[in-house]
Amino acid sequence: MSLQEQVMEQIKAAMKARDTVSLESLRAIKSALLLMQTDKGGVKTLSEAEEIALVQKLVKQRRESASIFQEQGRADLAEAELQQIAVMERFLPEQLSEAEVGQEVARAIASLGAKDLKDMGRVMGEVTRTLAGRADGKLIAALVRSQLGQ
Repeated sequence: MSLQEQVMEQIKAAMKARDTVSLESLRAIKSALLLMQTDKGGVKTLSEAEEIALVQKLVKQRRESASIFQEQGRADLAEAELQQIAVMERFLPEQLSEAEVGQEVARAIASLGAKDLKDMGRVMGEVTRTLAGRADGKLIAALVRSQLGQ
């Protein structure tokens, strides 16, 4: 079942349950999917990787919003963003732990023969391709930087 079909099914369930947080989150995903499909002309079918990247982008936007709201002392708005993140993360693959990401970074550094921070771009490219959707880019970058900086 495609992401769009899953979202539509869950929208129906959220409407029946009168779950406004889920409904708002699911409608945001649906809207972003439709925008991406109709971007640059005709309707196209999205690959699973594109769907995952889209949901990750939406989650990242909400995380940034939540942190801004926290800084400004608006805990009520931050909480709403965090609730939406919880709903959206249901559509993402299970996230790897920091230790698992660190092992993958070490493997990539060894296989590419990376020696210092000049090789960070090559290592980042390799690791992000391998872990697509299963790890946060900031975490990957921090681990690559720390392992290459040693």
